[in-house]
Amino acid sequence: MTVQAAVAAAFRNEWGQVVATLIRITGDWDLAEECAQDAFTLALRRWPTDGVPRKPGAWLTTVARNRATDRLRRDAVGAAKLREAAAMTYDPDPDVTDEVPDDRLRLMFTCCHPALALESQVALTLRTLAGLTTAEIARAFLVAEPAMSKRLTRAKQKIRNAGIPYRVPPAHLLPERTPAVLGVLFLLFNEGYSATAGADLLRHALSAEAIRLARVLVALMPDEPEATGLLALMLLHDARRATRVDDDGDLVLLADQDRTRWDTEEITEGVAQLDGALRRGQPGPYQVQAAIAACHATATDPADTDWPQIAALYGSLVRMTPTPVVALNRAVAVGMAHGPAAGLALVTVLRESGQLAGYHLLAATEADLLRRLGSTEEAVAAYREALALAGTDSERRFLRRRLTDIE
Repeated sequence: MTVQAAVAAAFRNEWGQVVATLIRITGDWDLAEECAQDAFTLALRRWPTDGVPRKPGAWLTTVARNRATDRLRRDAVGAAKLREAAAMTYDPDPDVTDEVPDDRLRLMFTCCHPALALESQVALTLRTLAGLTTAEIARAFLVAEPAMSKRLTRAKQKIRNAGIPYRVPPAHLLPERTPAVLGVLFLLFNEGYSATAGADLLRHALSAEAIRLARVLVALMPDEPEATGLLALMLLHDARRATRVDDDGDLVLLADQDRTRWDTEEITEGVAQLDGALRRGQPGPYQVQAAIAACHATATDPADTDWPQIAALYGSLVRMTPTPVVALNRAVAVGMAHGPAAGLALVTVLRESGQLAGYHLLAATEADLLRRLGSTEEAVAAYREALALAGTDSERRFLRRRLTDIE
C-alpha cells in the first residue's frame, strides 16, 4: 500500500474519531476540523520518510490535539478556553450519564440536538463525523453546494451561540434525537453503498462504519423498532455489495447479479432483525424499506421477485415518507408490477413537479421505461440527460452502454 493510499484509508477510518476527540477536548467545532485536516496534511509529508505508524489513528489524534493546544495557547482567550475544555472532559451532572458506549455515536447524538433543524442535524453529523465533503452532502440532500455550506455554517454558529453542550443526553431524552441519528446512519450507509460522486460507486469503509454504529445503537436502544429496522435494511442491502459492480468496476443491475454470491449470512441476519422489529407492531419507514429489501434478497431469481408486494410496500412508504425520491422508487416498482406505461405515468408527474430537477436517476428511470415501451427516440434523449447528470464513472459507463445498445 502506498503512503497516499494509507493516508486515504486512515481518513476513511479515523476522521470521525479524531474530530470527535478534538471537539470533546476543545469544544470548538471549526478548530477540531481544521486541526484534524492539519494532521492528515502532516501525515502526507511525514509518513513517506518516517513510515506509516502502527496505529495511524493514535498518531493523527496526537498531532491534531497538539495543534489544537498550540492554537488555543496562542489565542488571547486560550487560557479560558483550555479551562473550559478541561471542564468538558467530565460532566458532573449526576442526572446525565454516559449512555452511549462509542465516542463517534456519542458525538452523533450531540450533533442531533433538537434545537437544530432536522436536516441541519443530519448534514452537520455527516460533515463532522463521516468527513463527507459539502458537495457530497449537498448531493445527498438534492440541494446546491453553496446552500449546504451556509446551512452547515449556521448549524455550527447556533451550537456556539446557544451554548449547546457537548454531552450525552440522559436516557429519557435519547428518543427525541433518534430520528436524526437514524437519518445520519442511513445517509452514511448510502454514501458508502452508492457514492454520489467520484471514480468508485462503492465506498465500503463508510457502509461498514454505518452498520457498526447501527449495531451499537440497537444495543443501546433495544426497544426502538426503527433502529432495528434500519440495521436490517443495511444488512439486506450490504449482502448484495459484492455483485453490484463487475471486475472492471462497472455497474451490474439487480436482475443481472449473481445471486449465488450474495452474503447469505447477512440476509439471514437481516430478515431476523426485520422480523424482530415487526413483531413490536410499530411499523415505520425503515422497517418498510427493509421489507422491500427482503423481497429482493430472498427471491431465488429475478422472475421470483414479488413486484406487486414491493409496489404495495412502496405505496405505504410514500404515505409515511412523502419525498420525491420515494415516489420515484415507487414508480419503478409499479412499472415492474403493472407495466412500463403505469410507471411512466408516475414519473411524468414527478418530472412536471420539478422536485427532482438535476437528479440523474429520474432521467435514467424515465429512459428505461421509454425503452421498454419501444419509444427509442425519447429514451435516447432521456439517457443522454441522465448521462450528463450522473456523478460516478461507473454509472456513466453503464448509461453509455445503454445508449449504444438502443442507438
